[in-house]
Amino acid sequence: MSLFSALGASASALDAERARLEVAVSNIANSESTRGPDGKPYRRRDVLLEPQMVDSFDAALGNAGAMGVKVANIVEDQSEFRKRYEPSHPDADADGYVSVPNVDVPEEMVDMVGAARAYQANVAAINVIRDTFARSLELGK
Repeated sequence: MSLFSALGASASALDAERARLEVAVSNIANSESTRGPDGKPYRRRDVLLEPQMVDSFDAALGNAGAMGVKVANIVEDQSEFRKRYEPSHPDADADGYVSVPNVDVPEEMVDMVGAARAYQANVAAINVIRDTFARSLELGK
């Protein structure tokens, strides 16, 4: 594996972590949305990732590249909606309960912190690779 393929693997992880952050932010923003376009409460979304071979100069030379990651799909969590007793709410049922999204805000915050830390780690890896390239070029002078 070369520095180019490592760079590609880290870059693919940046895209995946950005998607995780966007989905977590969307989940938090809609955590109280009791009626969407379909008339039902918002459903929590989750990002599914899968491995991906990273294209690099190594592949052209016949060498194995690095494994990266890509977003395979964004899926809706099919768990039950939470119920909250609020008889004055316009979306309350006959018993006074409102179906609210299946979003747990603290869990989403933990997901956001994990994605942010992984993003930072990959930025740090890219910076190390960049510095290694720069030092290699200086040696060649």
